[in-house]
Amino acid sequence: MMLSDLPIHAPAVVTHVDDLHASDTISQRLRDLGFVPGEPVRVVARAPWGGDPLLIQIGSTRFALRRAEAGRVAVDRESVHV
Repeated sequence: MMLSDLPIHAPAVVTHVDDLHASDTISQRLRDLGFVPGEPVRVVARAPWGGDPLLIQIGSTRFALRRAEAGRVAVDRESVHV
């Protein structure tokens, strides 16, 4: 499942970030921000009518991401330890 498809407040963990091409700076920036395998993540809020941005919490930090950026982050809801 991709982060952009995760329901609001559903706990998940990052599995990987997809690179669209070699030297993908956006994917590298996401990894630099902490979107790395095993990191807990959740969608806190969405813009009205399914638009941009999404408010994402990873650890104790919150980021506003475009839907296209969140669509690069693969997450797993099954691996969450509550």
